[in-house]
Amino acid sequence: MAQGTPTKVKKRKKSVLKRARQSVDRAAINRANRTRVRTMIKRLRAALSSGDTATAGNLLQATLGAIDRAISKGVLHENTANRYKSRLSLAYNALRAPKTS
Repeated sequence: MAQGTPTKVKKRKKSVLKRARQSVDRAAINRANRTRVRTMIKRLRAALSSGDTATAGNLLQATLGAIDRAISKGVLHENTANRYKSRLSLAYNALRAPKTS
């Protein structure tokens, strides 16, 4: 369903109406959590691409924590989140590694 699209409720029972309200509320919470995680990942990737080790180090722990929180809230699937964490950690470790050439 597109963002901001109202849910259609065919039956006018109290339980159906309550369920429709709950699903709208949960969708908003899930969207906020997903947006927060994606924003943190983008910031970390920007710091990694610019080569700023100090900023990337500070952002890495916060980003990994946000990803773990998204797993516990059911916003991200565990395998997807672990893939993100692995790739971000590898990129950070590659940035920290001494250049040998």
